[in-house]
Amino acid sequence: MKTIRLGSSDLQVSTVCLGTMTFGEQNSEADAHSQLDYALERGINFIDTAEMYPVMPRGETQGTTERYIGSWIKQSGKRSDIVLATKVAGPSRMAWIRDGKGDLDAANLRAAVETSLQRLQTDYIDLYQLHWPSRNVPIFGQLSFDPTAERKHVEIEETLAVLGDLVKAGKIRHIGVSNESAWGVSEFIKQSEEKGLPRIVSIQNGYHLANRGYESGLDETCFRENVGLLAYSPLAFGQLTAKYLDDPVASGRLTLFPPTWSPRYLRPAVKQAAGRYAELARTNGMTPTQLALAWCYTRWFIASTIIGATSLAQLKENIDAADLTLSDEIVAAVNQIHAEINNPGM
Repeated sequence: MKTIRLGSSDLQVSTVCLGTMTFGEQNSEADAHSQLDYALERGINFIDTAEMYPVMPRGETQGTTERYIGSWIKQSGKRSDIVLATKVAGPSRMAWIRDGKGDLDAANLRAAVETSLQRLQTDYIDLYQLHWPSRNVPIFGQLSFDPTAERKHVEIEETLAVLGDLVKAGKIRHIGVSNESAWGVSEFIKQSEEKGLPRIVSIQNGYHLANRGYESGLDETCFRENVGLLAYSPLAFGQLTAKYLDDPVASGRLTLFPPTWSPRYLRPAVKQAAGRYAELARTNGMTPTQLALAWCYTRWFIASTIIGATSLAQLKENIDAADLTLSDEIVAAVNQIHAEINNPGM
């Protein structure tokens, strides 16, 4: 497994990252430990989680994913073998996270870090990420910026100052953002340089064959500012595996959870694109999963691709795809489909 230096940090991370949002909902604690063991056996050293996990988000299960990782860390004694990343929730309607008053201010950030450390059974977090911004920004399927949706929010400088204190205290080593825009990345960099505050080293945004929005400005911004992309949902919630095309009631997040949880992945154009990519893959002797993951694994701007699975067989297939190389002809065919069905899963 290849490793890469993440942004301007001193973190050497595997180019495949184990995502864990299924731990505690679709996967048991024993399943979680097996996946973690197998990932390390295959050379993955990068583990990503979040305080709000697992999904589907519920008060009864919130924090379970971190607890499962924590119990594995305690039992395995392999804390020093992994780069551990987690995320703090921004403003939301999840009343079970800090009484529904979550934000990226001092009180919330300090409380979130302390509880994550306790659940993870560790003294420090290698990469602490802001799960989504405090301010109004188009995310989670919103296609354009809406100035009428402006709201009171925590300023980036204030958030960075608190994170700086947590870095000095040794509780976190590096910081990153998630579900951010090009303006947001630029502002974080600007504030860190002007105020002598920690610099973001990564951005965790959705990127896959049906959502290449990162290529419209964020790619240049992050290249010039040395911010590494951690690509999430490379299989578009399973749509790019074609399992729902082959069997509309196949078990997975799109059938287990309410449609309101992931409407962007249920758009007709996403299904149409998934069908086209599946045909391309099968015509060239690959599974749809292999094509979708190999696409991400071979993009120059992706530092690490976050994969998740509900079984070891799925995890093996996902990791094995890292050994595939896409021909120029296949890349051209992917780009042609993309031109005809442009970013339906943004």
